[in-house]
Amino acid sequence: MTPASTPPVLRLENVRKTFGRDTVVLRDVNLDVAPHTVTALIGASGSGKSTLLRCANLLEEIDDGAIFLDGEDITDPRADADAVRRRIGVVFQAYNLFPHMTVLDNITLAPRRVHATSRTEAETQARELLDRLGLGDKASAYPDRLSGGQQQRVAIARALAVRPRLLLLDEITAALDPELVGEVLNVVRDLKGDGMTMVIATHEMGFAREVADQVCFLDGGVVLERGTAGEIFGDPQEERTQRFLRRIVEAGRL
Repeated sequence: MTPASTPPVLRLENVRKTFGRDTVVLRDVNLDVAPHTVTALIGASGSGKSTLLRCANLLEEIDDGAIFLDGEDITDPRADADAVRRRIGVVFQAYNLFPHMTVLDNITLAPRRVHATSRTEAETQARELLDRLGLGDKASAYPDRLSGGQQQRVAIARALAVRPRLLLLDEITAALDPELVGEVLNVVRDLKGDGMTMVIATHEMGFAREVADQVCFLDGGVVLERGTAGEIFGDPQEERTQRFLRRIVEAGRL
């Protein structure tokens, strides 16, 4: 674990987000994500996990509070949202690959168009990522010729191609057949080994227990309980957390 004295890569301070007049999705959320650590967000559907990630990447505008990336208040109206997003990689459960582009073109688009990387350099890096993710022979393939697991690995490669400071993963196995989940989770394990700072919203409880340095249980838009994986999965303190995990165990998912 990174020492507590090290400034966080991501910090949320009293973040509040509402939809419409009455639907409060995030209620005064506070969260620190230390460098080279994995934070897992767990909780029932609708608890606010995905919204938290979308706020962290400025895809949703918060109503109150502040979000900091390496100490910079990225929710300040004067902040350059595009510049912020260049430092954050995001992978959603929907692959969102461009169907008319090859795998190689999907991965190199942002480095070339946003980061002004030369085509040669972008393609070299993309091929290295594909080799690493077991997709070295798929560079010229189109997304509809790939399995779901392969498409999700391409989406991860695309997020890594911009060399992000922070990687946000939102239920990246939710749309996959069970037999394809493992190949995607293996990629995340490797990224943890490399020291990538990640925040993961997931329903894969066994995986969260294995890889997370910090686990946050969200309920009704509140971070109800947080701690190490051992603390949250082994000895949760809040009754709501206990009930949630008990149902997970009864369903055979932990």
